[in-house]
Amino acid sequence: MTHAPQTTTMPAAGPGESVARAERRAIVLLFVGLMLTMLLAALDQTIFSTALPTIVGQLHGVDLMLWVITIYILASTIMLPIYGKLGDLMGRKSLFLGAISIFIVGSIIGGFAQDMTWLIVGRGVQGIGGGGQMLLSQAIIADVVPARQRGRYMGFMGGVFALASVAGPLLGGWFTDGIGWRWGLWMNIPLGILAIISAVLFLHLPHRERVPTRVDVAGMVLLAITSTALVLFTTWGGTKYAWDSPPIIALIACTVVAGTAFVFVERIAEHPIMGLHLFRARNFNLTTAAALITGIAMFGTIAYLPTYLQMVTGANATQAGLLMIPMMAGLLVTSIGSGQLVSRTGRYKWLPITGMFIVAGALVLLSTMTPALPVWVICCYLAMMGIGLGTSMQLLVLIVQNQFPTSQVGMATASSTYFRQIGASLGSAVVGSLFAHQLTTLLTERLPAQASHASGGINSLTPEIVRNLPGTLRDIVIGAYNDALTPIFVYLVPLLLLAGILLFFIKEIPLATTIDRNGPLEGTAAAPRHAAPEAPADVVVPGTPRHRAPTPGEA
Repeated sequence: MTHAPQTTTMPAAGPGESVARAERRAIVLLFVGLMLTMLLAALDQTIFSTALPTIVGQLHGVDLMLWVITIYILASTIMLPIYGKLGDLMGRKSLFLGAISIFIVGSIIGGFAQDMTWLIVGRGVQGIGGGGQMLLSQAIIADVVPARQRGRYMGFMGGVFALASVAGPLLGGWFTDGIGWRWGLWMNIPLGILAIISAVLFLHLPHRERVPTRVDVAGMVLLAITSTALVLFTTWGGTKYAWDSPPIIALIACTVVAGTAFVFVERIAEHPIMGLHLFRARNFNLTTAAALITGIAMFGTIAYLPTYLQMVTGANATQAGLLMIPMMAGLLVTSIGSGQLVSRTGRYKWLPITGMFIVAGALVLLSTMTPALPVWVICCYLAMMGIGLGTSMQLLVLIVQNQFPTSQVGMATASSTYFRQIGASLGSAVVGSLFAHQLTTLLTERLPAQASHASGGINSLTPEIVRNLPGTLRDIVIGAYNDALTPIFVYLVPLLLLAGILLFFIKEIPLATTIDRNGPLEGTAAAPRHAAPEAPADVVVPGTPRHRAPTPGEA
């Protein structure tokens, strides 16, 4: 009797392993497209900060200069909750493609602008699309990646904001000095088209039944009015108008009245744009308050440090932008690193708490700056602040998303991000107002009257004029800039300490390892998410058929 020859073979990869590899490839390709889209939207918040003097000179609109940046931030902030809610109701893919398309249209309008009004309209249209790009990029990740594995992706998204904060001003200056500032808008056309192609090819979200619903139009209008009035009075107060002037008082009253009406409308709306049940979830309240404080501290600091660096250290505009790189590098490294750490360990509560206290420490150090302090020491302080921000900023979004099912994650993410953007507006406006008031007072007190007139007046000082002043006068101006800004950093420290204390009360709900698509759409806060539900929900990931949710080792 003969026997078949024995052979030794390596075990073939099972179908589950092949599916897992296909999933990872599809998610990576999708994620690259999402990061490109978010980068475009984030860049356009800052890309014209260095190009504005040239733009307003060519388009003859110095009096409208503020609106080139403000209208973009305002439009994108207003649209955040709208995109978030509509995405939950209708699905996110079509909205995402629409947002990119609107952004491209706005770039075309602005790129061909022949006057300031035309440019401002284009920037407003850009903002309408940009708000959707920023929000939906974060919400779509929640559609395809469980919370336990989402930290690593959210970390990279935090890095995108860090990159944009430095790259925006540098690109704007490079375009302005080279091929022209309009390319800061025109570059969005091919990159936007590439993002659309990426979304069409790789973004395959689960099918969502569209139930006829009454859209919360009243809530949208009231939120837009509240946001607009709030941004305007914080932007104009103490600069264009005195804080006790009729226009500012009227805007404050409008903010209060419209905000109160918004709350009443949301209480009775069938599908509220910002469901009040969100505010019954402790983690949402605590992280949203911390996000608002983070926005105040971050943008209140980075909005005026470049001016300080130019005036006090003698750096030019490009050099001042480069000196901010340590802060953004710290943010980039710790944002990615903390995301990876959360995905590996599943523990997250201690990271944002630590981050808030690190930022508070950095602000204390920044408040000790003097004109004689070496630049490398200032860079170390900025790196420390970036480390703190990177350890906390994107994880606050992850904590919010982990609190709610996917059917509510767009609204929850949008609401939290909205308050962070409002904090950014408040931070830059309030810090700017305090800085300008202190600076004017100190220069008036310290500069001799004749010297003030000789330099063109305290309102006409530029870095170039300061560099060319006689030694004694230059020291007076530099000292005034230092003494006007550095104490403000101390004022921000109690806010950061408060945020750190608030985060101690977060309940560390285990990060979900599956995607819960069956939670309630409205009405009540979701039940706590669990790391291993008894009956794992089916999920659909890009480019694959319906299958079991991945375990922590698979995604």
